[in-house]
Amino acid sequence: MALLTDRERDFATAVSGLAYVNPFLPERIDWERRALGDEHAPSDAVWHAGTGEVGANPNELRIAERATALAETVRERLAKKGRATPTELELHQDVVAYVLYYRYQDRLYRAIDGEGRAGFAFYGDFAADCERFLAPAGGARPRLDAAHLFACCYQVRRAFHYIFRSLIGGSMPSARLRAQVWQSIFTHDLRRYQRALYHRMGDVTTLITGPSGTGKELVARAIALSRYIPFDPGTRRFGERPEESFFPLNLSALSPTLIESELFGHRRGAFTGAVDHRVGWLEVCPPLGTVFLDEIGDVDAAIQIKLLRVLETRTFQRLGDTRPQTFRGKIVAATHRDLGREMGAGRFREDLYYRLCADRVETPSLAERIRDSPQELSDLVLFLAQRQVGEEMAPDLAREVVAWIDLRLGRGYSWPGNVRELAQCVSNVLIRHDYQPAASRAAASPREALAAEILSGRLSADEVLNRYCTLIYAETGGYQEAARRLGLDRRTVKARVDEELLARLRQ
Repeated sequence: MALLTDRERDFATAVSGLAYVNPFLPERIDWERRALGDEHAPSDAVWHAGTGEVGANPNELRIAERATALAETVRERLAKKGRATPTELELHQDVVAYVLYYRYQDRLYRAIDGEGRAGFAFYGDFAADCERFLAPAGGARPRLDAAHLFACCYQVRRAFHYIFRSLIGGSMPSARLRAQVWQSIFTHDLRRYQRALYHRMGDVTTLITGPSGTGKELVARAIALSRYIPFDPGTRRFGERPEESFFPLNLSALSPTLIESELFGHRRGAFTGAVDHRVGWLEVCPPLGTVFLDEIGDVDAAIQIKLLRVLETRTFQRLGDTRPQTFRGKIVAATHRDLGREMGAGRFREDLYYRLCADRVETPSLAERIRDSPQELSDLVLFLAQRQVGEEMAPDLAREVVAWIDLRLGRGYSWPGNVRELAQCVSNVLIRHDYQPAASRAAASPREALAAEILSGRLSADEVLNRYCTLIYAETGGYQEAARRLGLDRRTVKARVDEELLARLRQ
């Protein structure tokens, strides 16, 4: 007799898929729908901060309840007969892993915010549950190691937290970015990662590309703070604290000598001003830490050669020293430059580029995100307002900023400074109720503002005609003259004038 009925097997297969799916890809919804069938409740295709935290999805709650019931049923059957096929045992372990994650996710989440400093006392409950669910399988197949599963659950919880909370926005470019970052942490195959790759990803260098101001450091930080950390069941502690193992360095802000000193360290007397020994970040970085090299496209050829050696041999030397040191952590690099063009011009080494881009993430521009989803602007303004004035006052400030943008810049403004420029706009409107973009970037006249909105492709034909009629009426001051210039009937012009826009133009 089979351990699972056909219906149970289908459900367990769907739960297995959910246990290892990238939560920021549409496949998550496909697996949820397969698990629940007709009982599946519609949910947002793009999972982002505006959709709420984990646990808010009613489908997840239903699946977790049913998965728990199935895990209990299979445990009892195994205890009675003790036999199962390898496929059945694997499905059972996947269902148990899913159940344990959702049973302990809230406590794991609280540990991210600081409770982990006192240890993870609840690991005892986790290990007991793991043993209770899996022990009946006996020696038929090696069971999941509780400590490793606990470490994986904590890593998944941290990764979701840092991606979900840092990389916000409901547009598809934002969704693709979150999915890319998840893959940079776990690869596209989380099952294989859990079994064999979790201790090898530090050897893979990640290159983040994209325009300035698009959040490349946020991506780097999310990857760094989401690395796998082994758990010691004896002390009930993790070996390292991820938030203390991220070492960012902006290479464009330092001279070559200071870059080498910061990265590699130096001995006393290695150069003018080196009055004492210094340990560089490549040496300080622990095995599970991450060094972030921002604007790597700006460094000169000599440093490129030294960085290439670090990536190829994992070794380096302090300035003024001959003894080799070993780099044990992970490298994440970023640049706003077109490295293909830089290599063509001979300014960037091809061998270094191919060492850097074993894994690559590209951050989208703000204009691209808004073009896909106009709501993205309001979401980002609210997020930035929360950082400025707190959650209670943020909605009022966000409405004020969005209204100001609509009035003075228009939704067609291209935001060449990306999210960094938007953050500046929020601050300026908060303080002065004004924001002045760089002169070359701002629309110089109402006509240019209208042209930018038309080029954005978001206006309907009626909206274009209404705004153009309003603009010409505001310039001429009369319906008759406006009608003559537009080649329209006077009554048509009068019906098309937008009073709210007219008031803003006159202001």
